[in-house]
Amino acid sequence: MNRLDVVKLQKSFGAARVVDGLSFSVESGEIFGLLGPNGAGKTTTMSIIAGLLEADAGEIRLNGYTGGKFSAETRKQLGLAPQDLAIYPDLTARENLEFFGKLYGLHGVELARRCDEVLGQIGLTAQANVHTGKFSGGMKRRLNFGVALMHQPPLLILDEPTVGVDPQSRNHLLDCVRQEASRGAAVIYASHYMEEVSAVCHRVAIIDHGRLLALGRLDDLLRQLTPEISICVRELPATARERLGSRVRYEISGNGNSMETRLTLAAQSSVGDVPSPTWPLQQVLEILDAEQVQVVSIETLQSSLERLFLELTGRSLRD
Repeated sequence: MNRLDVVKLQKSFGAARVVDGLSFSVESGEIFGLLGPNGAGKTTTMSIIAGLLEADAGEIRLNGYTGGKFSAETRKQLGLAPQDLAIYPDLTARENLEFFGKLYGLHGVELARRCDEVLGQIGLTAQANVHTGKFSGGMKRRLNFGVALMHQPPLLILDEPTVGVDPQSRNHLLDCVRQEASRGAAVIYASHYMEEVSAVCHRVAIIDHGRLLALGRLDDLLRQLTPEISICVRELPATARERLGSRVRYEISGNGNSMETRLTLAAQSSVGDVPSPTWPLQQVLEILDAEQVQVVSIETLQSSLERLFLELTGRSLRD
């Protein structure tokens, strides 16, 4: 059984704490989503797990090995598909796979067999002898992923594996990720595409400023969200804002004459662990009517991973 344990990981660069006491585990056959805004510590965490960076404190345990400075033999248990493409444009697809396969100790018949298998898996058999500098973005991403699969590693670390690709390549890559998990690999999947994470990941961790904010199965995490109703209005005068008080959250969008304000109403109470669908909707609508505010639309906001992510990490822009 393949298993990764990340135990109280810490890493600083100068005075900045990038990873702060992070702990989680990934089981055999599990696709584990790692989410966070830019600068949250995701790439640093994955680099430490892969042995590319050394942690200041904490442990990485993989199948009985305690890491940080993995030996060359231990690193063969890892497959890394980095966000920045790690393929050579002057080599063909097959030559790229052969090169990286040899680094992992594959030779002869075994190397040729794995090249053929991986080319088929990532849908590049027909382009095996084409220089990758001529590839589309989706083809390069698929080859970048294929390099990580060559030695059939017990642990796959995927950092934004589908960024900038076409829908067909994205769907194909997601199928490949599921296939790797089905053979027993433990998979860490970092992405900003919430719909992808929702589609393929068994459990999700949301981190920010190097700290763990949420961890669990997606359906369990979404049950923690309070139901909300959104009301979109044309204009909201100061008198209406004063009367509404803390009943709503405001979000202004648009520009010029098309300015709109979105009012978000959270449920007022809960029954047990389940929020009850009781909002101050009637009170809000009465105030808007009295203030002659034009209502454009009213909608119920469904629980989603994106909503959970924004509630935990905030809505302000990150560089």
